[in-house]
Amino acid sequence: MSKADGIFIDMCRGILDGGYSSEGQEVRARWGDGSPAHTVKRFGVVNRYDLGEEFPALTLRPVPFGLCVDELLWIWQRKSNNIKDLSSHIWDSWADSGGSIGKAYGYQLGVKYDFGGGRVMDQVDNVLWQLRHTPYSRRIMTNIYNFSDLAEMGLEPCAYSMTFNVTGGRLNAILHQRSQDVLAANGWNVCQYAVLVHMLAQVSGLEAGEFVHVIADAHVYDRHVPIIEKLIERQQHPAPRLWIDKSIKDFYGFTPESVRLDGYVAGEQIKGIEIAV
Repeated sequence: MSKADGIFIDMCRGILDGGYSSEGQEVRARWGDGSPAHTVKRFGVVNRYDLGEEFPALTLRPVPFGLCVDELLWIWQRKSNNIKDLSSHIWDSWADSGGSIGKAYGYQLGVKYDFGGGRVMDQVDNVLWQLRHTPYSRRIMTNIYNFSDLAEMGLEPCAYSMTFNVTGGRLNAILHQRSQDVLAANGWNVCQYAVLVHMLAQVSGLEAGEFVHVIADAHVYDRHVPIIEKLIERQQHPAPRLWIDKSIKDFYGFTPESVRLDGYVAGEQIKGIEIAV
């Protein structure tokens, strides 16, 4: 069975059984009808996935893999902050009339910095340069939580920092996330950043290693609790296999069609999940 399912179930069980409820507190998030969206949360959740063993896709319910990869490339490759460049509609609630989410996500990765030695480039290109030229550096990272631009962001970044580390020819990575709606986003985020590690490893002549996901505030919204309770009791299936186009040696050559999941069997999709904003 998929190890990602087991990790997800353990996380959810820990939140529901031992988490902290925000009932009675003033909360920012609201449901569509205007009522407060309360959560049950745990602080400091750390999940580890060995990408050399299997690809961490949930099988309890299907992850829309193509849309996940499209959003990943929208942020990391196209460095866009406009939803008109995105195939899904998950950012619609945070965009302005022109489709912009402000100085968030892809915008931050596209800003150029002087990294010294004549290297004026953005954060993604700096990671690619370091993986090729100084792979054993302990300074290979990105951070899009730019305090000077927060007021001009449609949403402050949830997944905000990646730290890369090469050990024994394997590319490992840590994703730091300040907040996560576990039902809506966990399977999506894990798939995305696992794909990113595979892509960066391939174009850098490395093998994909361990992906560590650190979530400061992992929460289940009140209206999602009964859905989660049913979801984690579902049948589990074997993990799918990631296919990636091995001919691509340039990160900017990847498209959503460059990767796919083979042998992916999952439970029925959950439709109409309400999202708190």
